[in-house]
Amino acid sequence: QVKFVESGGGLVQPGGSLRLSCQASGYITSVYAVGWYRQGPEKERALVVAISGWDEKEYGDVEKDRFTISKDNAENTVYLQINDLKPEETAVYYCNRRNSGGRALGAWGEGTQVTVSS
Repeated sequence: QVKFVESGGGLVQPGGSLRLSCQASGYITSVYAVGWYRQGPEKERALVVAISGWDEKEYGDVEKDRFTISKDNAENTVYLQINDLKPEETAVYYCNRRNSGGRALGAWGEGTQVTVSS
């Protein structure tokens, strides 16, 4: 399966912002959908937002205005800008390729930890 390396997480105060990066192991972002997921403590992994090869976006149960997904096909990288972070959004954030039905197809990477705390 395609591999992904997530980065950009860290400790931020409530209301802060982060830009996460997801680099795929192959040149797939121009063709396939890639989604950002998160899994917080005692929570199931859930979709945050995904972007297709043709820039169609699909959102999970999030506030759309605070989550912006983008990509650089030349770098085979997908980004997630999160603004006004809230403590309950503390989680490990992952990215993965998705098929048309929303199934994650790649191997899950290590993710990047986002901790929102005062």
